[in-house]
Amino acid sequence: MRFWRWVANHWVLVVGLLVLAYLFLPIVVVFLLSINKPANRLSYDLSPQWTFEYWLHPFGAAGIGDALRVSVGIALVATIVATVLGTLMAFALARHRFRGRGATNVLIFLPMATPEVVMGSSLLALFVTLRVPLGFWTVVVAHILFCLSFVVVTVKARLATLDPRLQEAAMDLYANEWQTFRKVTLPLVLPGVAAAAMLSLSLSFDDFIITNFNSGTTVTFPMYVWGAAQRGIPRQVNVIGTAVFLLAFVLVVVVQLRGRRKARFV
Repeated sequence: MRFWRWVANHWVLVVGLLVLAYLFLPIVVVFLLSINKPANRLSYDLSPQWTFEYWLHPFGAAGIGDALRVSVGIALVATIVATVLGTLMAFALARHRFRGRGATNVLIFLPMATPEVVMGSSLLALFVTLRVPLGFWTVVVAHILFCLSFVVVTVKARLATLDPRLQEAAMDLYANEWQTFRKVTLPLVLPGVAAAAMLSLSLSFDDFIITNFNSGTTVTFPMYVWGAAQRGIPRQVNVIGTAVFLLAFVLVVVVQLRGRRKARFV
């Protein structure tokens, strides 16, 4: 009775823990598959044999290292360009009034609302019409296009929460526009820019549909996994997937701890 009374008093916490367990269950399965030796190449069942061999040789499968390098390269280039352009657009939309501002806000949301199949096929038709060879750079352009919307929305939301009186106070203390931006505005908006960059990086690295339309002979990591699924996915794919998740998890934890530490001293 004491246990059920505790559950009744903390049912929101219990439901939240159950939802988190449901969300993390596939990640746990991927980790178990990364240390499990399959009975055969096409088997996805857990066998009684366990090994860390795949963690010691994460690039042992043919082509997986090249596909990962291509995905990381595309994601980095697309993230840098989309973050810079999206931040500038967010400042323009949040701080300035100009003709066509409303239409621009609507157009920003279109890549987010458009199905990826439609966007991928449209970009393919554009590249074919312009006779642009499909490959690494066409994928980069496609990823910049859909990452740009997420950057603008994220940074714009951060700008909406800033108190304009802080910048006015800096200029009252004889700081010019560049000094105000560098020492006041940029540090305040930087968490939003960093969040937009991490979101763009994950979206670009994970994309398959748009990439499949515009990649040509370029093979990214998601495309490698899709192709390998027809022959049996190597266990190294689970190793890389688990490693990427752990890296993102550690990064989020470090950022949260630093934020709490700063808030404690403020």
